[in-house]
This record gives sequence, C-alpha cells and structure tokens, in this order.
Amino acid sequence: MAHQSLYRRYRSQKFSELRGQSHVTSALRTAVAEGRHGHAYLFSGPRGTGKTSTARILAKALNCLNVTDGEPCGECDSCIAIEHGKSFDLHELDAASHNKVDDIRDLISKVHLGSPGRTKVYILDEVHMLSPGAENALLKTLEEPPEHVVFVLATTEPHKVVPTIRSRTQHFEFHLLPADELAEHVRWVISDANLDVEDDAIDYVLQQGGGSARDTLSALDLVAAGGVPAGTDVGVTITRAIGNRDPQAAIAAVQDGLTAGHEPRIIGEITVEVLRNAFLAAMGIPLPQLNDRTQATSAELAAELGPPTLTRSLEAIGQTLVEMRQAPDPRVPLEVTLLRLCRSAGGTDTADLIDRITALEGAVAALNAQLESGLAPQPARAGAPPAADTAATVTPPPTAASPSPPSSGAPDTAPPTDPPQKAGPASEARTKLEETTTKAPPSPRTRRQGSPRTTRPAPDEPSVPRPQPEPTPEPAPAAETQPTETKPALRSELTEAAVRDAFNTRLEHLSQKVRVRFKGGQVDSVEGSTVNFAVPNAIHRDRCADVGHEVEAALSDHFGQAVTLQIVVDSNASAPAPDPARAAPAATKTPTGDADEDIGPVEDLADATEQSANGIDRLTEAFPGSTVVEAATDQHH
Repeated sequence: MAHQSLYRRYRSQKFSELRGQSHVTSALRTAVAEGRHGHAYLFSGPRGTGKTSTARILAKALNCLNVTDGEPCGECDSCIAIEHGKSFDLHELDAASHNKVDDIRDLISKVHLGSPGRTKVYILDEVHMLSPGAENALLKTLEEPPEHVVFVLATTEPHKVVPTIRSRTQHFEFHLLPADELAEHVRWVISDANLDVEDDAIDYVLQQGGGSARDTLSALDLVAAGGVPAGTDVGVTITRAIGNRDPQAAIAAVQDGLTAGHEPRIIGEITVEVLRNAFLAAMGIPLPQLNDRTQATSAELAAELGPPTLTRSLEAIGQTLVEMRQAPDPRVPLEVTLLRLCRSAGGTDTADLIDRITALEGAVAALNAQLESGLAPQPARAGAPPAADTAATVTPPPTAASPSPPSSGAPDTAPPTDPPQKAGPASEARTKLEETTTKAPPSPRTRRQGSPRTTRPAPDEPSVPRPQPEPTPEPAPAAETQPTETKPALRSELTEAAVRDAFNTRLEHLSQKVRVRFKGGQVDSVEGSTVNFAVPNAIHRDRCADVGHEVEAALSDHFGQAVTLQIVVDSNASAPAPDPARAAPAATKTPTGDADEDIGPVEDLADATEQSANGIDRLTEAFPGSTVVEAATDQHH
C-alpha cells in the first residue's frame, strides 16, 4: 500500500475528533440534532484549521443513517462513501480553478437533481476566487436553494467575499490551535503511527506549524523522514545579532541560512516572524499558538531588544522584503539592512537617543551643581572700578583632598590658584558676560561706524528760556569709555525749572535715539517725584515710552533720588521749530537699521571722504607711481 501523508491519514472524521474548534462543532451538532441546520454556511479561517474537514463531517451527519446527537456514526454506507470520496451526496468544487460563469452555471443546472441520500451538500473551496460574474450567477440559487441542498463555502480571506454572499450564509470562523492542544495531538499521532521523534523535534514541528494542524502534521512527516533540517534557528540568531549590535554575526547567520538551502526571502520572512513574536511578548500579549520553548525565547529577545528596536527592525526588514522582489541579487538588500540595524553608533534608534539625552542631562546637572557650589561671578556695580580678572579663573572651594592654605596676619590679596584648566562653553560664556559687565558703557555720542560726531545743543523750551550750552567736542575714537561720574547728593527739590535744566544737561549724554524722541516734547509739570512730560500725540508717546527708562535713570542719578517719568499727550505740546539756518537740503538717506525719525538732523552727519568715480583714477590711487599707457592703434587691423 502506498504511503499516505499524516494530515490525510489522521483527518478528522467526526465532530468529536476536531481539535480547537469547539465553538463550531457544538453549534453544528446541535443544529443537526434538532433539524435546524441552515441552507448555506461560510467557513473562514487560516489554512489547516479544519474547514473542509468540518464540511465533510457535516455532510456525513446530514446523511447518516444512525446519527446520534448530531454525530455521524462513521459505519453506515453513506458515511463510508463520503469518507472515501465516492458519495453522490457530496460535491466539492475548487473555486480557485473553476471560477468562471460557465462553471457556476453547470453547478446550478445540477442542483435540482436528486441524490441517494437525504441531503446533497456542495462544498465550494476558496470561494473568494470566484469572478464577479460567477458570484452574481450564484446569488439567487444560494439564497433559495432546493430543500435537499446545502451549500458550504470555505475561504481563507472572508473579507474578499462580496457582502451579498456573506449575508446569505451562516458564518463560522475557525481559529489557530493552541500550542498545548496541538502538542498533545502530535504526541498522539507519533504514538499511533509508531514514529521515532525526539522532544526537540516536536518543538520544531510545533514552531513550523504555527497553530495549523495540517502544517504541523506536514512538518512531522518531514522530521520523521529525515530529522530536523539545519538552519532552523536562523531567525533567532539574526535577531540576537541585532540586539547585540553584532553585524558580523548577522551576516554569518544569513550565510548559514543560504548554505542550509533557504532563499534570502525565506530568511527575511523567518526573521520577521521571530521579531513579531518578540514584539508581542514585549507588549504583554499572550501567544498560545507557540510552545513553551518558543515563548521563552520570544520573552528573552523582547527583554534584550526592547519595543523601539523591535519596531524599527520589523519596519526595516519588511520594507526590504518588498525591495527584494526587484533586486538583481536579493541577498544584498537583506544584508545591507541588517548592517544598518546592527550599527553600534549614530543610529536613529529611539532607545539610543533616549540614552544619549539622559547622559547629556546628567552632564548638565553635574555642571550646574559645580557652578552652584563654586564662586559665582558678581555683577559689577555702577561707579565701581572693574574687577581684575574676576571671571578668568574660578577658584573651587576647598575640599578634603585639597586643604585650604594656612592664614597669616597679612590680608589675602592674591590667593594662590591652581594652573588654569581648559574652560568649557559655559565657563567661556560666563567669562565674556563678566568682562562685558565690568567695562564702562561706550560713549553714546560715538558714531556706530567709529567716526566722531558733533553734538547739537538742546533747543530752548518755549515756556522757560534757557541759555544754549556750548557744543562739547567729541572724544577721540580710541577712547571707548568716559569717566564714571560720582553720584551727587540731593542737589535740590524737583521743580519744573530744575527738571528742565536737567533735561538740557543730562539728555545730551544719552543715546541718539533718546535725544531725538524726547526733543519732540516738553516738561509739563512736576508732582512730587513724578515728572509729567508732554508730547503732541499718542504715537510720539509710545515711542518715548520705549526708551523712557533711560531718562528716568538719568534723572534719578542727577537728583540723587528715584524719579518717575510720566509721559502724557498734550496736543499743544510741540518741539521748537528748527533753526532755518541749520536746515539742510533733502537728501536720500541710506537705511542704518534705526527708524528714520531716530536718525536726527542731517546736518549732524559727517561728510564722507572723496571717492573717485573713475575706475582708472581708483587704480592709480591704489598703486602710487603707476602711469596710464594708452592702447596703441593697430594700423594693419
């Protein structure tokens, strides 16, 4: 007798022999026992879960002569004929190869014919492969078949079955078998068939089956014939190499898989399956279709790689499987992807980025703690002489390892310091800040380009006549600072005359922007320590308010007490008319970065040096002693 494969030899013949589908078998047995079976069923689920076997058992139960509680006896002529495929009551049609309209029309033409048994059962496998025309031809008969006809449609992709067919059937979904139940079934088959298979081989069989009874028995057939094939752990080896950042081990695992006879695409698919199981284990999702050994391996890989690396690896290898279809050599995309996943530095792995950020945060925290415990630089006070190199070197506080030097009777003028060390970015920034604060502010009357500018005397206020101060000569450009004035004591009370006089004397020492804006108004009144300054409109008020703090500081310094400046709008307040003798003709102004109204009178600007408009003149000026030679005329041209 010819050898028969294990999945055919041990095909379930009764509802009680089906494993892992109790929700389906119990419903069908009850329907048969009570005579309430439907006229059309739709069985869907992964391959090898018992869809076709259940349809045949249903055909047996509907035609069995000795049915008991919906269970066929398996001994009557009808049951034996169906088991051996010789019954006229069961018709199977492969819809994947018979998917045309003519095939369905031929089937419909035979539906009304009688059969020896009570019920004629039609099994349409892979029904989702029917063409649109064949589906439409089947609809009417599927909805209202003859009383002695039952349709059973089987498919692995129920979402591809049109809703008009699904709505005319009773839908049963088949599930993958749990690993423990499938392992029990495999051991029973090994015992009944007298096979010599070790426990390690059973783990391999269950892993290859993946919850499918038919795939598991097919793998058992292979192991019983030749043992466990080599290279079965290639996916686990590659996954471990990714977790260990070992590109050499990953490439070696690919080569071992190729040597064992696996195609590059198969190696990628095996690796994706291992990564997915590890990812599900990391998410805490149960994996009943895996055996105990595979579940332990998945949990271990999940702990080694972590969800971010698993996700990135799944995405990268999945994209590589798509690219391998068009690649001249499918090994190259797989190996390049594994090299990228195994690189140890500079990767885009979220876990790596988090580790680097954590390290940087720790370094910043340590630096802040060091700066807080050290000598923090103090800001320079107005009028105080600059501190000598206060920000150049920060002396750390004494510790147990470095005791402080003994004190003497003489005052400590220059404590000993350690040799200067290389300063970091934060130390350099603090040094620059300290140097800036210890320097006196530059003269506000120094031009931005560095050239001197003459200062106009402040115009007389129309309400109180005052003498025009003489123009103060501009200091030399080399003088970057002006002497710091000593704050005087309280000179006099705040009166309108005193404030106007202070405006005449102190305003000229402020910036050009302040002078231009505040010369458009006048002192209105003085109320206690508040000076009311009147401007002609709200726009002018807002512009003066932007720089009012400088005027307040100057007045407070002048009077030796806090002075508050209140800018009010008075339509009658206006600046004195400019002197016509000093008016300059309109000229085009070049933007300097300030507002046009902040530039001031044009007559205060210094004239630029003479520039040669002719290019030849500019060359002769650049090269003293050179002469211009006229080009000779070519007479023979």
